[in-house]
Amino acid sequence: MQTPTQTSQVRIDKWLWAARFFKTRSLATEAVAGGKVHLNQQRTKAAKEVHIGDELTIRTGQMERTVIVQTLSKQRRPAKEAVLLYQETPESIQRNEQATELRRQAAALRPRGVGRPTKKERRTIHRFVRNKPDD
Repeated sequence: MQTPTQTSQVRIDKWLWAARFFKTRSLATEAVAGGKVHLNQQRTKAAKEVHIGDELTIRTGQMERTVIVQTLSKQRRPAKEAVLLYQETPESIQRNEQATELRRQAAALRPRGVGRPTKKERRTIHRFVRNKPDD
């Protein structure tokens, strides 16, 4: 017998929401429609049903995760239970760790003074602008 949270048929957008890849179901639907989610290496629609053993490639922001569906659920459960719905592939884990490390290194190599001013620089700018004599 299945538990109330498990079922044999689940729409892909509901499953993505229940597995906590997206905060709302409408965001999951938009991601599927926008081609950010692939089911077994093919673009899909939000109403497509997910089955145990299916491979999903999910792109959110800069991260791309490849997961295998382990369990089906229509209900959004706590995060500790949501991670039991899928298993991320080792290649995906390694690829994301490398990308994270590259982003860290790029941030560390950013030259000082490039980009937004720091809090200290902003205060200096405000002091300069306030004390500027009128023309």
